[in-house]
Amino acid sequence: MKARLFVLFAGIALFTTSLRAQDKVSCPDGGFTSPGVPNATKATQDACQKAIDLFQYTAPQLATSIAGGNATLGQAGSLGGLGHFSVGLRINAIQGSLPQIQNTTLSVQGEQSTRFDTKTQLFPMPTADLAIGIFKGLPLAITNVGGVDLLVSASYLPEFNNSGVSVKVPNGSLKLGYGARVGILQESLLVPGVSVSYLRRDLPTVDMSASSGNDTLYVNNLSLKTTAWRLVASKGLLLFGLAAGIGQDKYESSTDIRAHVAARAVPPVPASNAGPVSLSQNLTRTNVFADLSMNLLLLKLTGEIGQVSGGTINTYNTFSGKQAADSRIYGSVGARFGF
Repeated sequence: MKARLFVLFAGIALFTTSLRAQDKVSCPDGGFTSPGVPNATKATQDACQKAIDLFQYTAPQLATSIAGGNATLGQAGSLGGLGHFSVGLRINAIQGSLPQIQNTTLSVQGEQSTRFDTKTQLFPMPTADLAIGIFKGLPLAITNVGGVDLLVSASYLPEFNNSGVSVKVPNGSLKLGYGARVGILQESLLVPGVSVSYLRRDLPTVDMSASSGNDTLYVNNLSLKTTAWRLVASKGLLLFGLAAGIGQDKYESSTDIRAHVAARAVPPVPASNAGPVSLSQNLTRTNVFADLSMNLLLLKLTGEIGQVSGGTINTYNTFSGKQAADSRIYGSVGARFGF
């Protein structure tokens, strides 16, 4: 039987949960269960395991697209206290790999390991950022130390219903993130800007369903949260500016997965309701990045390139090319207006 249920996983996986670095995640009781239905456990066990492994593979890529690199593109030092602010728009995109699941065959005799082919795919995520100066810091020679900025971010996920895929956001499409930046050195003519920052970015809670033929997958109460610590240094050079940093990302998520698998004639397997399977797991990665900016009076155009790495994710199924926890390259482009 062709994997009708998984034809739409590629699109769904872009919004799904990230999983903790750990041993292989397995389905409860050997698979999705449907009490009282003969053969239902084995019939849905392979579907369950493939669903979990596809989530494991794609979710860290999505989380990296949300977290990005520098908290404020092209900048490291604090803004300089009350009256100073910065507003920016950016698009983060990871050089990801998308599993090609169109020709996958599901086993009805229990889980079977499959090697998925993958295709290089950019996973974009637009966000908005706001930084507000709170405290200028203490004067020290030709700079200030200890300045504080408030950081706010916004992610927007629209509802969607087309081609059998439904994405709903019961608590609203807009989700605000928050954080703070503490300036170790405020940038001046001779001194680079250096800071540490903390920023939390989340996606709105999502309910999704996808149908292919008579099979339907349900992903309910999907929650994805990222936290990012950064140490960044920057220096403006007349028309251009440079910044570089290192940090740690943490991805936290939870979701419930259910499915309806239609009956098949050969071998005879009745229709069954699968799940729910609840997931609540975490992944921690190291993040390094560099920014190049062009200064146009109050407007700054910035490009960023970075890499995330670290963590261990073991899957029952395998993937061509990069594996679930391999390092990934990402980039960002954005514009920032500030005073």
